[in-house]
Amino acid sequence: MRHGFVKVASASPSLKVGNPDFNKERIILLMKEAEEKKVKVLVFPELSITGYTSGDLFFQNALLQSSEKALLDIVEASESLDLLAFVGYPLKYNGKLYNTLAAIHHGSVLAFFAKRNLPTYGEFYEERWFTPSVRENLLIDFNGEDVVFGSKIILTSTIPSSLKISAEICEDLWVPDPPSTHHAIAGATLIVNASASDELIGKSEYRRDLVSGQSARINGAYIYSDASEGESTTDMVFTGSNVIAENGTVLKAVDYSLDELIISEIDTDRLERERYVRNTFPISEEGYSYISFSFREEETLLTRAIDPHPFVPENAEKRNERCNKILTLQAMGLKKRLQHTHAKKVVVGLSGGLDSTLALLVAVKAFDMLSLDRKGIIAITMPCFGTTKRTRSNAELLALSLEVDFRTVDISESVKSHFRDIGQSLEDYSVTYENGQARERTQVLMDVANKEGALVIGTGDLSELALGWATYNGDHMSMYGVNGGVPKTLVRYLVRFMAETTDNEEESKVLFDILATPVSPELLPAKNGEISQVTEDLVGPYELHDFFLYHVVRLSFSPGKVYRLALHAFDKVYDEDTIYKWLRTFIRRFFNQQFKRSCLPDGPKIGTITLSPRSDWRMPSDADSQIWLDDLDKEYKLHRK
Repeated sequence: MRHGFVKVASASPSLKVGNPDFNKERIILLMKEAEEKKVKVLVFPELSITGYTSGDLFFQNALLQSSEKALLDIVEASESLDLLAFVGYPLKYNGKLYNTLAAIHHGSVLAFFAKRNLPTYGEFYEERWFTPSVRENLLIDFNGEDVVFGSKIILTSTIPSSLKISAEICEDLWVPDPPSTHHAIAGATLIVNASASDELIGKSEYRRDLVSGQSARINGAYIYSDASEGESTTDMVFTGSNVIAENGTVLKAVDYSLDELIISEIDTDRLERERYVRNTFPISEEGYSYISFSFREEETLLTRAIDPHPFVPENAEKRNERCNKILTLQAMGLKKRLQHTHAKKVVVGLSGGLDSTLALLVAVKAFDMLSLDRKGIIAITMPCFGTTKRTRSNAELLALSLEVDFRTVDISESVKSHFRDIGQSLEDYSVTYENGQARERTQVLMDVANKEGALVIGTGDLSELALGWATYNGDHMSMYGVNGGVPKTLVRYLVRFMAETTDNEEESKVLFDILATPVSPELLPAKNGEISQVTEDLVGPYELHDFFLYHVVRLSFSPGKVYRLALHAFDKVYDEDTIYKWLRTFIRRFFNQQFKRSCLPDGPKIGTITLSPRSDWRMPSDADSQIWLDDLDKEYKLHRK
């Protein structure tokens, strides 16, 4: 259960209405199967011992007495299992009958969670048999032990300490103010729901949305277990529609489940972190009982899907929808800046690479929004020692297809003169050799902007900012950075989206060729006319760095946890040594290059991450990375054993 991962499951066992003996056997079998599969939290449906549709049989002592014996047998069977199971049970107390969920762990009932909201409408008649939960928790005697009974109960795990569980029952989720909201405010990170929700046309999708939506609202995990087809079909049909969700994401969902464990892992550490980051998430423990329990400490094998490209939707339709939205947001940000400054012109350094291409496309979109002449967009290509014919040609062809003002300023002689001034040899391909060219290009852009009364549009993207892959006071600087909130893996899709959707054939053709060109700053001399300096050979694959960026910055995961997730997400793509190498590079560069991010130009926030010091990210430029590197090394050694 390292890193807060807990394996959980939902199950809809075979059922005979009114036959607790049969039902308990199915429950026990599934509990034992869950134990074998290392499940720690298992949720059964509402009134799973008797069957939800028992009707007036709930008035029969024979059924209630048989139910109690069945529960005691389940409790006894749980003694050797390292499992917390939730079983639906009709509890008789003080002359009333309650629809409850028994929390069973290591041979004991930890608590009875009572249903608050009893539906008595349509096909439901629960108030005929049951009483709503008591207002305040009580201690009741069950099998000679004091057990907490009520609805304001939270079970707190010792390992992991971020696992805190509460429950609601079926209708409780459907009301305007679900108990789970209050459970979360009292600290619960996992909500379990034992349900008997009959199936209707369209109800499965609605129910799934309800579960995922509530998990998002409470920044929590949610396990929903539905009654199976064994329930009576006198007036209704049940299909065992089970859902496991986490913070708005459905991890696992099935319909027509029977005698099947629906398993996934929830990340309770992430949920706890999401809450303390949100200062608007309230805390109130009033009226709640907290019951401690523990599991044996063991490794949780991950089976849940880990998206290797968290910034890029896998679904093509959603991806295109997002690309269109991002381009619009970028353009709207630039549009506002142009309106505010009364600027009618912008300057873009156009290299023929992806980032500058995207910046130019955004500028065109913003100018079109303002009905400004595209000739006010000055695209400047500045060839020097490493510029290849391919990128130079693509820059010109793109500018011509977009009908912007295209200019070429060869900076070779200026750079040579500067190198003579500072004593830099043209044979010394050091960082000065590279950065001198980048700064000369920025000087050209800034001075042309002054001359034309224009704004310099920055081209650097979010991934480059994270790695510090920019020349300080060179391409690092601009008057408005339209790409600063866009990660590199998404830049490619944005350009592809424009290539696929434009009506301009020439534009589409050159965009596809740009997409096929290796990412490079082209600051070292070309070899045989080909690019000699490929960025990903130097800093590592951007798909890895964007994965690291999302999990380190957006989710605040430790490097060890990020390494573990990356191994799972990139299985058979990168080996463990490769992932370790580039994650170490990411951490080292992320810390060492913060000073560049501390003085970023303005630019729009596009997604859930920005590294602007004025927005989401405030970090000292001289922070020490050692404990982060140590955490990664520890996890790496663990996997090498």
